[in-house]
Amino acid sequence: MLEIRDLALTLADKPILKGLSLTLDAGQVLGVVGESGSGKSMTALSILGLPPRGARIEGTIRFEGRDLLGLTDAELARLRGDRIGMVFQEPMTALNPVMTIGAQVAEVVRVHRKASRAEAKAAARKALDRVGLADIPLTRYPHELSGGQRQRVAIAIAVVLSPRLLIADEPTTALDVTTQAQILDLLLRLVREDGAALILISHDLALVAEAADHVAVMKDGEIVERGETGALFAALAHPYTRALAADAARAPVRTRRPDADAAPVLEARGVVRDYPGRRGFLKAAPPVRVLSGVSLTIRPGEIVGLVGESGSGKSTLLRALMALDPVQGGEVRLAGAPFTPNAPRRSRRAIQLVFQDPNGSLDPRWTVERLVAEPLHLLEARIAPTERRRRVEAVLDKVGLPAEAADRYPHQFSGGQRQRIAIARALIAEPDVIALDEAVSALDVTVRAEVLDLLARLSDELGVAYLFVTHDMGVVRGLTDRMLVMKKGEIVESGPTAEVFADPKHPYTAQLIAATPDLDRALAARR
Repeated sequence: MLEIRDLALTLADKPILKGLSLTLDAGQVLGVVGESGSGKSMTALSILGLPPRGARIEGTIRFEGRDLLGLTDAELARLRGDRIGMVFQEPMTALNPVMTIGAQVAEVVRVHRKASRAEAKAAARKALDRVGLADIPLTRYPHELSGGQRQRVAIAIAVVLSPRLLIADEPTTALDVTTQAQILDLLLRLVREDGAALILISHDLALVAEAADHVAVMKDGEIVERGETGALFAALAHPYTRALAADAARAPVRTRRPDADAAPVLEARGVVRDYPGRRGFLKAAPPVRVLSGVSLTIRPGEIVGLVGESGSGKSTLLRALMALDPVQGGEVRLAGAPFTPNAPRRSRRAIQLVFQDPNGSLDPRWTVERLVAEPLHLLEARIAPTERRRRVEAVLDKVGLPAEAADRYPHQFSGGQRQRIAIARALIAEPDVIALDEAVSALDVTVRAEVLDLLARLSDELGVAYLFVTHDMGVVRGLTDRMLVMKKGEIVESGPTAEVFADPKHPYTAQLIAATPDLDRALAARR
């Protein structure tokens, strides 16, 4: 169905893809893995005829016998969405925020089939039912759906016309483990039912090992290893593939353990949080309870993981702990004192936050020095520019960046380096606790391993405590001392991480652990 021969892509005289060749048959699932910048997404965009402006492409891409590189833009547009479907990584970017989901799915049908509005609407309803959104009205907008539901809409758009080739670019990266398993099962079921081929692009080796028939490993624009999934992972012939597998399984080494008898640095006692109900024509609906009496403690130097599905209340709890939202019951205490949205500015120094996406949390117009030094305004007294520069360079050194990085801008760094800058910004105020909101979920396995090693080292050296909010059970297992499991606004299980994984008491915890992709388990199942 798809045959790529000697594909080379050059952008601004820099080679991005270098003599890439692969084939794909109908009904086959090809997993493409590699680090960020290895050329995975660029390969997908080349197949779609959507390379960056100014790119020069050589070689051949034959789809159902036609050379795609020889087609006009109009001919390619007729293929995209009809014979070739694409599921992008971030559905909030891929979906139009001002169009209903029904209109967005129907648009594909109207463009390619010249169908009437009624026919396109019926096809959209059928496609959304097929991807598990039978109870969601066509009139909903993307912002009214959860992350998993938005990804299902993106898949419905891609499969509504039953394409022969489906390309999924990191389709489960930002999703919790149960939603991730559902989306993967959905993609594989659609491929089986339609007899289509699937290219699954991912940095998650365990995910690919579970789903793919064949695997291609990419590095610096080249395929360095390929083969049948079981045979490839059994041999791991190329050093780069071995390094990826080692990074995926690596757990950070910690030398310092927290004092279980120490006074908590952060504590929540019976926290209740309500959101206002939707306003109707005559009256407002009653408030919606999002947190129901949540309690937790974090002690100096302790790393606590907070896990749960999307919509379980993790982000709402984090906002309450950061005193960004008021609570309707209970209290939050920081360093032994009540911590509310009206707390004095100086008390905020003790807790800092690292966001999921450094691209969104770092101002692109500010230098690294200004970005990292931003929390210094929380200190009691102003400091001189020379002292500010000294502190910035010292904290950059702690996170493994050179002093001259202070004069550069965020776009001049890789994704892993930008996350190090975000960690440096959180550290410069010398906090007692750092909250990390999905801080490594968008990173490839190599960069993720480096960032986790960095966090473990900083915890040992500085004694700072972490609250790690994540859906990645592998990260929780490898890094945290204790874990808390949230469901529907409540902590349903808590305890030492090793004990919870070995013997989960709550069925929901067991479900999360079972849904987590595991490389060894996937390979054992194949054998």
